[in-house]
Amino acid sequence: MALLTPIALVGALLAIPIVLLYMLRLRRREVVVSSTFLWQQIVRDSEANTPWQRLRRNLLLLLQLIILALLVLALARPFITVPAVTNGQIELLLDASASMKSSDMPNGETRFDEAKRQALSIVDTLGQDDTMTIIRVANVAEVIAPATRDPVMLRAAINSALPSEAQADWVGALTLASADAINVSDFNMVVISDGGLGNASGLPGVPGKVKYIPIGRSSDNLAITALSTRALAGQAPELFAEVTNYGQQDTPVIFDLRVDGNLFSAKNYTVKAGSSLPIVTTALPDNFSLLQAGLTTPTDSTVPDYLAEDNTAWTVSIGSGTRRALLMSASNLFLEQVLRSMPSIEAFKGDIKRPLPTDKYDLYILDGWLPADGKLPDGDLLIINPPSSTSLFTVGADVKPSGAIKVKSNDPRTTFVNFKDVNILKFKALSGADWADPLVTTDNGPLVLAGEQDGRQIAIMTFDIHDSDLPLQITWPILMSNLLEWFAPSSIISVPNGLQVGASLPIRPPLDATGIRVTLPDGSSKDLTIDRQTVVFADTQEPGLYKIDILKGSDIIQSAPFAVNLFAPIESNITPQQTISLSGNTISPATRDEIGQQEFWPWAALLALLVLMIEWLVYQRRMQARTVFQPFFRQSVQGVAR
Repeated sequence: MALLTPIALVGALLAIPIVLLYMLRLRRREVVVSSTFLWQQIVRDSEANTPWQRLRRNLLLLLQLIILALLVLALARPFITVPAVTNGQIELLLDASASMKSSDMPNGETRFDEAKRQALSIVDTLGQDDTMTIIRVANVAEVIAPATRDPVMLRAAINSALPSEAQADWVGALTLASADAINVSDFNMVVISDGGLGNASGLPGVPGKVKYIPIGRSSDNLAITALSTRALAGQAPELFAEVTNYGQQDTPVIFDLRVDGNLFSAKNYTVKAGSSLPIVTTALPDNFSLLQAGLTTPTDSTVPDYLAEDNTAWTVSIGSGTRRALLMSASNLFLEQVLRSMPSIEAFKGDIKRPLPTDKYDLYILDGWLPADGKLPDGDLLIINPPSSTSLFTVGADVKPSGAIKVKSNDPRTTFVNFKDVNILKFKALSGADWADPLVTTDNGPLVLAGEQDGRQIAIMTFDIHDSDLPLQITWPILMSNLLEWFAPSSIISVPNGLQVGASLPIRPPLDATGIRVTLPDGSSKDLTIDRQTVVFADTQEPGLYKIDILKGSDIIQSAPFAVNLFAPIESNITPQQTISLSGNTISPATRDEIGQQEFWPWAALLALLVLMIEWLVYQRRMQARTVFQPFFRQSVQGVAR
């Protein structure tokens, strides 16, 4: 055994004042009594407190000297040399990916618990000149303890580390660790993981020596590896799911579906070892919003499922993805062309010589035509050059535009619309449409109106576009795009089947939005600031259902849910890897072939604390004994006085 700080032994000299304090006589007030026969013990105490008398046996003195010796020993930092995994400047990469939550270790502990235990053992063998940096490897690599020799700081960082539910970014972690190798001769990297470095295995030129400590015992795991829905026009929505067995035994499982929080189905399946089972459901209810799939192991199954994080998946209804529009027009190539260019619109053309089709459409575009019976279809309407009056408005005579054409500013439906160079021959005077907002007007009447009536969105162009040069202007597709966006706003997000944990989500808020609020699966919310056309949300660290609310002031003007799932085969495949590949080299499990130091100062400090508690108990018992003895002494003195 040796000492790292032998100078601390000087502290043993404090034993001298402690002994001197016990040798000094305590001065007490003299009291005359009739006899000292009953006070022999008091006399002996008085003799013992005479200065510079021979020390008698005293338990308190012995305990205090032991405490001092233990504290001095702790400060001297005794150690012995022991085998160690590595030494020098150490970069410790601690795998905190989802697979490290597998519970295949003894007593039901997780792999991450074992990884932390291995990391702590390396800290315990650090030499006096060794330093260690600890990097937690999750979807983002982060330094949780910078280069230090302080074992207290290192142990605190390891003990406070938590596993994630995402795929590990090993490329970023190894790049971050390699940056510390500049101008360092004794650089060592320790990887504590269950393997599966993915793309990082091809990184060139990883510096220094790399040591690998494998974690994990079993490969038994079932996972939902795919979940999506689709709904074609005119058809019921259907679901596709995939369950994968990464273990080496055929495994029974119960696959259940919950639609909008209610149990929809639960079926038993057997998934063969090392294979995937596709599941298709074609009987989903119409108009559902949220769907959750789950895996449950039957009670009589003998095959374990060690990773629970990939047993649940979510998805949201995406509908058909487009809105169906019916164009009723004699012939209008300009309209047909602009409708074909809109990806959010699935356009159909009807025959104006026949009644309206019985099929339902989201949007009806009536160009110079209205139903003969005067009954407008039950849906959103875009009416161009109305030939007659309806229950929504009254059509007057043709009018020539007078004055400059004015466009309503600060309205999303007229964003970037400019009628300055547009020439219009004539338009129909319109009245009785007080429910609509005039968007484009002249001095003698509106040219374009839009509003809501009876729960429908309705826009009206009071002129025949063939009587204008509007289709030849750039403002024509802009105006139509704005109106169709108003009829069928595009989604603020584009993740129909969800994201992977840790992925970023681009959000496209409308122009009139003032804020964004994201509700996380645990019910908490985060507010995002709109400072650009696309806002990126990156806090997807937890699988589950999220909700985005677009705010205008304090009002919610648009909402959209989205799902975040694990869906990472490299994490669900929990088979522990006994070797890893880096820079073209195969790295085997590390052995303790280096020289380390095992310190004992924590044990000495703990033992000193224990002895201190014993010393305090002894002192308290003596004080209680004196408290009981003092009343009897006072009564005896009073009797003698009388």
